[in-house]
Amino acid sequence: MRILLVEDNERLLQFLAAGLRSGGLTADGFATLAEAEAALATVAYDAVVLDLGLPDGDGLDLLRRLRTRGSSVPVLVLTARDGIDDRVRGLDAGADDYLLKPFAIKELLARIRALLRRPGHCLGVVLSCGDVTLDTTTRQVAVADQVVPLSPRETEMLEHLLRRCGRVVPKRALEEGLYGFQDEVSSNIVEAVVSRLRKRLSQVGARAVIHTLRGVGYMLAEPEA
Repeated sequence: MRILLVEDNERLLQFLAAGLRSGGLTADGFATLAEAEAALATVAYDAVVLDLGLPDGDGLDLLRRLRTRGSSVPVLVLTARDGIDDRVRGLDAGADDYLLKPFAIKELLARIRALLRRPGHCLGVVLSCGDVTLDTTTRQVAVADQVVPLSPRETEMLEHLLRRCGRVVPKRALEEGLYGFQDEVSSNIVEAVVSRLRKRLSQVGARAVIHTLRGVGYMLAEPEA
C-alpha cells in the first residue's frame, strides 16, 4: 500500500519512510502542505500520515480540504500537541486516528494496518485467494500452509493482487502502489515482478494463478471448478 508522509523534520521524515518501507509499505515523504497537495493530486494514496506544525501552515487545513472535497482516504495525525482540545479538533476535522510524539515505529505500523483493515480498504489481517495466503502483520506468505519465501517487492505485488482477488488490477495501479517518487521505475518493471511471482507460486503448486489481461492489468484468481 502507498502512504503519504507529511513531516517537516527531515531526519524524522527519513526515519518514518524507512520504517514504513520495512513494514511492506511504499512511502512518499514531503515537508510542506504545498508538496503534499501536489502529491495528492497525482497519486491515489491508501493512507496519509500527517504532521500538524508545517512551515507553510497547519496540517489540519489540509485535512479539512481533503474532507471538503469528499476524500475518504484514512488520515493518521502525528503531533506533539497532547492537549485534549487539540485531539478533539483533529478528530472533528476528519482525522481517523491520532498518535502523539514520541512514538514507536511498530505502533505506527500497527495503527496504519488497522486503518487499512477498515471497510473499503482491506479484507482483514490475513489475505487469501484459493490456497495462497499473506499475513499482513508478519509478511509471511504461504501456499496450502507451506511457507513460501518471497522478496519484499514480490510480497508487495502479491498483497495488491490478494486485496483484489478475482478482480483486474490495472498495471498503472500496481506501479503507483509499489513505487514511490524516489524510485526509478523502468517500463517493464511490473511485468518482471509479476513474472517472478508467478514462477514462485507455480513452483509450489498454488491453485491460484496470476492472469495477464494484455493492455489492462493482472488478476489473481483460483480456477473455476
